[in-house]
Amino acid sequence: MLRTIPIRWRLAAAVGVSMAALLVALGAVVYFRVDGALRGSVDEGLRAQSAESLSHPEDGSLLDADAQQSGMVGQVVGLGGRIVRSEPRSLPTLVSADTLAAARHGEVLTTISLGPGEHNRWRVLAAPDGEHVLVVARPLRQTEETLSHVFRGLIVAGPVGLLLATLGGYLLAAAALRPVESMRRRASAISATTPGARLPVPPSRDEIRDLALTLNEMLARLEAALEHERRFVADASHELRTPLTVMRGELESLAQDRGLTRETRETLGSVLEEVERLAEIVESLFALSRLDAGEASTEWRRFDLAELAATTAEQMSLLATDKNVNVACDSTAGVMVEGDPARLKQVIVNLLDNAIKYTPAGGRVRLSVQREPGYAVLEVTDDGIGIPAEALPHVFKRFFRVDGSRSREQGGAGLGLAIVKSICSAHGADIEVISTVGRGSTFRLRQPLAVGVSARS
Repeated sequence: MLRTIPIRWRLAAAVGVSMAALLVALGAVVYFRVDGALRGSVDEGLRAQSAESLSHPEDGSLLDADAQQSGMVGQVVGLGGRIVRSEPRSLPTLVSADTLAAARHGEVLTTISLGPGEHNRWRVLAAPDGEHVLVVARPLRQTEETLSHVFRGLIVAGPVGLLLATLGGYLLAAAALRPVESMRRRASAISATTPGARLPVPPSRDEIRDLALTLNEMLARLEAALEHERRFVADASHELRTPLTVMRGELESLAQDRGLTRETRETLGSVLEEVERLAEIVESLFALSRLDAGEASTEWRRFDLAELAATTAEQMSLLATDKNVNVACDSTAGVMVEGDPARLKQVIVNLLDNAIKYTPAGGRVRLSVQREPGYAVLEVTDDGIGIPAEALPHVFKRFFRVDGSRSREQGGAGLGLAIVKSICSAHGADIEVISTVGRGSTFRLRQPLAVGVSARS
């Protein structure tokens, strides 16, 4: 459960729990220290008044004026609990017989209640006075009211302090994790088309900096491995083009020999088909290597995507006619984009070629180009055999084929859609596919409009 909570919230919660425990402990210490100080002050006052009263003559006042104003009372109790003197006179006996007996041998401090309720408690000091016992008492109402104010203050200040501490912990955690978030955003933007990008390294010398440096070293190793792979594919495809061209020429020349038997001609035809298929794969790999090297942007210019789509659809209609498939184009004129027209035409050709291949006779393929706010949208929709749901996440991967035997019969090598994806990535475009088995597929491409072109222009 805790693992699903963001780290900053977990850190803030840890700070909050720790601060709550600290505030409770600190509040308890403050409360009991104040309580002890107040009660100690009351006891000292009682002792001072007791000493002063013991020094007064028997016919003088038991309490001085300041003690009387503070609410202090006093009495002298004789044998058997008889009150000898009392201020005020109506005061009942303040202490029990046991307390009186103990007080004859030394000073006794105790707390009593003179009525119902917590505000009628008194602090009493009983001290020996010859054959009598001097008793002085002071109400604890003021002390208890002060403690009540302190308690309410702690109750109010505690949650406020806890909230501020938790908020501070959250802000500190967010600040500490801000470099991590920056690295995450940069990492999400790194792709095969930007292998040289690196994560930002924070200036602080801490674990996050070490993490950034380690990840950048890993990215450098991945870039080197990717570049090695690209060079290998480019070099291999380049070196294979000439031998395959020679092989195709030799096989075509040999096939024209009239002295060959029928079986030999059929074998040569089959070999020639495989050579042509291999040559097509090599050309596709060579095109992908150029796209990976960023060569798709060498011939960029501003052009009308709708016009390009209409022209391409007209050219592909010949292939569709041979399969008895209808190709319809619905485009909004003036959908201006920036890019390499030859590469984007290759995208349209590959999408239309796939749609025509896997649409049964009598079916229909629809090509449309529309404008959305900030984007040009190209869609190729067919009512063909469709793509299984489990294959949809993989259709743009290199050499992936939904049905290997079927694709081989159609002449496909599983690179057409990979080329489409690479060209789209090089143009900053997104492409997605929606398909239902038995009902057809829709490939949707979204490319930013050319700079200065609005959605209504």
